[in-house]
Amino acid sequence: MKTLKPGEIAAYCDVHHRTVSRWIANGQLKGHKLPGRGNYRVLLDDFIRFLQQQQMPMPQDLIDTSQSVQTPVPHAMLSARILVIDDEMAYRNAIRRVLFGAGYQLDFAADGFQAGVKISTGKPDLVTLDLSMPGLDGFEVLSFIRQQPELAAVRILVISGLGPDELAKARALGADATLPKPFDNEQLLQLVQQLLRTGADNAE
Repeated sequence: MKTLKPGEIAAYCDVHHRTVSRWIANGQLKGHKLPGRGNYRVLLDDFIRFLQQQQMPMPQDLIDTSQSVQTPVPHAMLSARILVIDDEMAYRNAIRRVLFGAGYQLDFAADGFQAGVKISTGKPDLVTLDLSMPGLDGFEVLSFIRQQPELAAVRILVISGLGPDELAKARALGADATLPKPFDNEQLLQLVQQLLRTGADNAE
């Protein structure tokens, strides 16, 4: 079974190795001391569970592995479906790392046409939407969603590198919230959680 050194975990999480040592000492991260030595090793599965429980971004090279690790998450998270709409793979992957680690069900669209099909067939609870896309842009996708009565409950988080005027236009067209690129991971997660909670409250 694969194990990780504290230094490797520090590199994955972009923190100092002493921070990882504190996680282990505090019991937040399960570590195993090597016999006869003071060094620790962490099982890969335990590290992945730690990332999911702490809602930390999942490193790209661990995403496939993490799908086989079962971590208890709130029922609302398990049932929440999120469609990530962005033509840039780097941003789709960045959003994936944040939201997959939090336990959400994710789907992806790289353009407005693909997004329209997946929204109509998949009925996501929330979409993250880029505004600048070839063909059918984010404004048109936003208008399409808000014109469909059966999609009234879909929450829309616009994530865009465009300026304040364009973000304000998106809100006027029906976006529930906007987030400028490049985004802060924690702010992204908080906004998603807030929008899904609001959606659940409105459904009750």
